[in-house]
Amino acid sequence: MNIANEWEDYKIIDMANGEKLEKWGNITLVRPDPQIIWKDKSFPEKWNQANARYNRSNTGGGAWEYKKRLPESWQIKYKDLTFNIKPMGFKHTGLFPEQAVNWDWMISKIKNSKREIKVLNLFAYTGGATVACLSAGASVCHVDSSKGMTSWAKENVESSGLRERPVRFIIDDVIKFVQREIRRGNKYDAIVMDPPSYGRGKNGEVWQFENNIADLVELCTRSSK
Repeated sequence: MNIANEWEDYKIIDMANGEKLEKWGNITLVRPDPQIIWKDKSFPEKWNQANARYNRSNTGGGAWEYKKRLPESWQIKYKDLTFNIKPMGFKHTGLFPEQAVNWDWMISKIKNSKREIKVLNLFAYTGGATVACLSAGASVCHVDSSKGMTSWAKENVESSGLRERPVRFIIDDVIKFVQREIRRGNKYDAIVMDPPSYGRGKNGEVWQFENNIADLVELCTRSSK
């Protein structure tokens, strides 16, 4: 198993009691993680130094508690890639640092192909994979049902100096878009997807992983070269 261990701007400082203490650039956050079941902290003195903590509500959801001044957004880098970080309403920051191992793999495959590569990025979120593939020289079709996340992805592409690279941003339901691409005869060398367990399309379409993933994978086989 490969590990995303080449970060300089991101670090997990400590983990305990269902929470992790993370450093994002010069900002330190405490966020919940149900997989952390042990109780003892390795560096208890560092937890009170966090800029903000996300507290879960007993009735669902939660909210950020700000202990120190926090910018509305800030940037971190992974190698040559730049990402804009923003605390979101449901504990997220707009980036999953563990995905860096996948970005490295994609970049290597694209660069070693020695030809033009056309990538379809589904459930593309804020564009981590989009930025990685563009940086390696691929053209990318970025598809997500959220207008806000797509705007964020555009910010990440621009911040990484890739605005002139060939990229299409599509705000649409993933399944409907792939169906249209099949009818158009558009095919891709690589299809990337990181589907949620549950979600809704821009027109209220319901996505449930266990009910829809098999059909989507079959559709994607018909849209690949």
